[in-house]
Amino acid sequence: MSFLVVQTIVLALALLTHSSPLAERACSTRSGVTHTFYGYPDNDPPGPATAYNCGGRNNVAGGTGTYTNPLTFASAPGEFTSCEVIYVPYLKKYARFEDYCAQCATDWKTGKYHIDLWTGSSTVNGGANQIQCENNLTPNAQSIVRQPPNNLAVDSTALYANGQCATTHTYNGNPASCSGGGG
Repeated sequence: MSFLVVQTIVLALALLTHSSPLAERACSTRSGVTHTFYGYPDNDPPGPATAYNCGGRNNVAGGTGTYTNPLTFASAPGEFTSCEVIYVPYLKKYARFEDYCAQCATDWKTGKYHIDLWTGSSTVNGGANQIQCENNLTPNAQSIVRQPPNNLAVDSTALYANGQCATTHTYNGNPASCSGGGG
């Protein structure tokens, strides 16, 4: 066998045994993801600072949950790619991996997916009221969509604003899907 034939066979085997970059970018769903919430008062340190500078936010948490202005979420390094956008059916919001979460990192070591979603604000500390809101928003494990299409249904209602908690803007058990069709 010629060197070129052997080299071609080795390359073909390598491609078959490793996932392709295109497959990694395909939309997929993940169930059983722990969802928790954080904001200005319980960020570490308190405030809006994030670990990753995504989308020109200059390391400041925020977002409304649209595809073009995703909500900040924190997780474990390696669980998601920094600045990766996901869709959270429980909130009908897009979210972007912009921050580090210590509990998420502990969970990830055991293979447990965990996202910690920003409740806002980037300028006002909501104190104990905001932390209670975060607890009220926290559901049982839910599904997420990775590499989502840009036309999924969105509810851009702020999760916490002016002392009000948007618990009526959650969608417990909303199915994760890669099919668009905004609303």
